[in-house]
Amino acid sequence: MDTAFGRSDSPTLVESYLHHCPAREVLAVLADKWVILVLSVLRGSDGPVRFNDLRRRLDGITQKMLTRTLRNLEREGLVRRAVYPTVPPRVEYSLTELGASIGELSHAMGVWAVQHQDRILAARAEFDARAITAPQPLTSDPSR
Repeated sequence: MDTAFGRSDSPTLVESYLHHCPAREVLAVLADKWVILVLSVLRGSDGPVRFNDLRRRLDGITQKMLTRTLRNLEREGLVRRAVYPTVPPRVEYSLTELGASIGELSHAMGVWAVQHQDRILAARAEFDARAITAPQPLTSDPSR
């Protein structure tokens, strides 16, 4: 029997919230903000991207965080790392087929974020303004 998320012997989306489900780990990797941004940069590039080019495009990322993120993405099979035997060694990163498929999703998330950023910022400001206001005591008189 097929389900909306695959064959019936595959975990469902709800089961992916369980501690023992490997999909939960995959979701945790994809939920990282730098992962989404790295995937977006690689997806938007015409070809492989060198480390320092990635770093320049990702404002605010540290060398350590970019290295960790790329290593995690390579481990997950989403990014391919190519090292060329030059002095100094040239290292380039590109998306694998699997990475390109999730790149489409991360791109859609980025488009959604841009389209709705004003609404999100307005909701944030409204929430913050409410949080500043001291709580009002409840009264038993409904006319108040």
